[in-house]
Amino acid sequence: MARPRIKDVARHAGVSEKTVSNVINDYAHVSDRTRRAVQEAIQHLGYKVNLAGRHLRKGRTGIIALVVPELDVPYFAELARHVIREAEQRALTVLIHQTGADRDHELAALTGFGSTFVDGVILSPLALDADDLRDRVPGAPPTVLLGELLEEGADHVAIDNEKAAREATEHLIALGRRTILAIGGRDDTGLGTAEARTRGYLAALAEAGIAHDPAALLPVKSFRMPDGAEAVARALREGLRPDALLCLNDQLALGALRALHEQGLRVPDDVAVIGFDDVEGGRFSVPTLSTVAPDKAAVARLAVELLQRRMEEDGTGADMEGAGAAPAADRSLQDLVAPHRLVLRESTEGPVSR
Repeated sequence: MARPRIKDVARHAGVSEKTVSNVINDYAHVSDRTRRAVQEAIQHLGYKVNLAGRHLRKGRTGIIALVVPELDVPYFAELARHVIREAEQRALTVLIHQTGADRDHELAALTGFGSTFVDGVILSPLALDADDLRDRVPGAPPTVLLGELLEEGADHVAIDNEKAAREATEHLIALGRRTILAIGGRDDTGLGTAEARTRGYLAALAEAGIAHDPAALLPVKSFRMPDGAEAVARALREGLRPDALLCLNDQLALGALRALHEQGLRVPDDVAVIGFDDVEGGRFSVPTLSTVAPDKAAVARLAVELLQRRMEEDGTGADMEGAGAAPAADRSLQDLVAPHRLVLRESTEGPVSR
């Protein structure tokens, strides 16, 4: 049996093909009676919108790329789930690419991997700088950055990492903790996420009148559990006696919990621990992990919405169901801030919250 087409739906509903197109594209100026007739015809005939054709009519593939440093880091895995869900609601397919924080891989993502099959890119960069964004080749696909802003050159979505780290540190101080180590902290003025969180940590200490000990910043090679465990073990071997840890992601915090346990230190009695990202593992660790929870669903929604808008602005032609190209919009770069919240669990003497 031949696949039903838009003209078959129009004939069955007794309307024009243009009216069917308006219903499919959810145009407002269609009467309820007509809309119901078209929807009933679609259901009766089993008509399916030809999304591939729709994208091709616009000169697009309907594919966007989500480019992250490491796929097996829980934060990025959870974020990818939200991005895919948001994209599906917009008839977009997500290609997921791992860069390993390699600059060449991140540069390739900026150009759409040197092909025309990617309509847009959502990129979480670690190795790029602002010059890389400014020097993008003409015709590169629209790009939305996640994480800290590289000064300028692309649209951007993130939480306020400096504010979030400050709030987390203030909570530790409010508990009476004074010797607070920053696991993953970086003593420089860079533009990365770790640097922003370090600035928030330092600001909270200064506001509370707590002198900053440079030895309290414990940089790590990567933001994984073994690195958190090693950093804490090293600090204890060197004679540091913290009463709290601000870990710059939950993976570091989970590793830190293990190292503290191995040294016979109780959490939170001896050392309070707080992380970042609110990944699933922290809700089931012993003790459960207090954390800064970015609204990952909001990050994904804002990024996909912004990317889709840029793709519409750069697109030409009309889709196959009769909808015209999107009107021109404000092309000024957007710096969007997603919400976050402090989730208090057992590791900081807060109430258990799952």
